[in-house]
Amino acid sequence: MGEFAREGQERLAADLEAARPDLTWAVEHQIGSTPVDVAGVGEDVLVLVELEMRRADPANNTVTLLRSLEAGTLDEYETVVVCQAFSAYYDLASGGVSTKRENAAFVGRLAEDAFDRVTFHAAEFPVEPPKRGADWPDDWTDALATTVDAVVDATP
Repeated sequence: MGEFAREGQERLAADLEAARPDLTWAVEHQIGSTPVDVAGVGEDVLVLVELEMRRADPANNTVTLLRSLEAGTLDEYETVVVCQAFSAYYDLASGGVSTKRENAAFVGRLAEDAFDRVTFHAAEFPVEPPKRGADWPDDWTDALATTVDAVVDATP
């Protein structure tokens, strides 16, 4: 994981903690053997946030969570909210989004349909993530605020 991704996770967790202090927020929260970028844990609610920067297969994150739900790993929670925040890397120059993003959101919607207590939300992280060694975008913290708002809006 790059420095930008790590900083994004930490900042997202801190901003979500400020916006929703009723949940305990952490980075790299373990679900089975898989770390989730940021998670908010409450008595009956679990909020899982994946920050998709440049992943070749973002659907894999969603599939992993679906498998955990099916295996009963998350049965202690009445409500599970899954938010997948996609960077502008997944936006097409011609408009719309890549099939990689569409596939990930499709899998998320399948999970939502399969489990009554699960909701899935595709969110925006509207910034082009830097390639390794490149300068970070100046507006990345403003872009992250968009993601925070989407996660807060999705959380009961």
